Amino acid sequence: MARSNGGLLNRLGRELPEGLLVDAAWFNARGYSRQLLSHYVSAGWLKQPTRGVYCRPRGPRCWQQVVVSLQAMLQYPVLVGGRTALEAQGFAHYLVQSVSEVHLYGPKAPPRWLDKLGLGVRFLHHNDRKLFSHSLPLRGLTHLERKDGGQDDQSRNKDWVVQGWGEWDWPLALSTPERAILELLDELPKRESFHQADMLMQGLSNLSPRRLQKLLAECRSVKVKRLFFYFADRHAHAWLKRLDRKAIDLGEGKRMLVRGGKLDKTYQITVPGDLDAVQ
Repeated sequence: MARSNGGLLNRLGRELPEGLLVDAAWFNARGYSRQLLSHYVSAGWLKQPTRGVYCRPRGPRCWQQVVVSLQAMLQYPVLVGGRTALEAQGFAHYLVQSVSEVHLYGPKAPPRWLDKLGLGVRFLHHNDRKLFSHSLPLRGLTHLERKDGGQDDQSRNKDWVVQGWGEWDWPLALSTPERAILELLDELPKRESFHQADMLMQGLSNLSPRRLQKLLAECRSVKVKRLFFYFADRHAHAWLKRLDRKAIDLGEGKRMLVRGGKLDKTYQITVPGDLDAVQ
C-alpha cells in the first residue's frame, strides 16, 4: 500500500503543475482517496485554498491560473471573453487600472468555488448560447502538453484564440477580438459605457471581415448588431467595407437604449447625445 501511495505521489508531481487548481472529482478519477488527499494536505504536499479544491504549494495565485485550470485541467467549456479578452490581448490597456471582473463565456457555468479563492476579482459567467446561435465544444478547448493549446486547423478558424500565459506558457483560451467586442456590446448600457465602447472600437482597426461576417450572422441580439454597426460607422475602419450588411438581420422598429438619449436614425437606437449620433 505504501508503494502504491508513493506511486500516486510521483504521478501527482507529473500531472498537476504547481500553481494550477483541481477539484476532488479530478483526484477521484485518478484513484486518490479522500484519506490520501487529507494526508497530502497535512504533509504539505497539497494546499486546499477552499473546500474540495487542491493545488501544489506555490506563491500567490491570479485569475489567469484559475482559468487555465478550468480549461486545461478540469475541461470546462469556458472562454475569457468581453472586456477581459480585449484587455488580455492589449486592446484596452488605456482604459483599465486593474482587473476587478473576469468575464467568462460558455454553455456551462463554472464552479461556485471560484469566488471563494480570495483573489480580489469577481468571475462573471455569461451563457454564450443566448448571444450566438452556435456553441463552444463541451470539452477540449486547451491542452497543457501542446504549445498551441491543442488547437487544430479547424479551431483556429473559430471564435477563440489560445495564447501562452505565465512562466510556463500555459494555454489560455480567449474570445477573438471580433467575438469579444460583440460580447462587450451586449453589456451596454448596464455594465459597460457607450464612451468606453466607442474608445475600444476606435482601436480595432485590424479585425477580420470574414470572422466578423460569420459572428454577426450568428448573433441573436438585434441590439448588439445595431450597436456594432453604429460604432463601426463612427470610426470607418477599412474592414467595414468588406462586410455584407444585407446578409445580417438588424430587425425592425426602434430600440431605446438610453433614456433621454438621441435617436440615431440609421440604426433606430437611442444613444447618449454627447456621442454625436450619426444622422
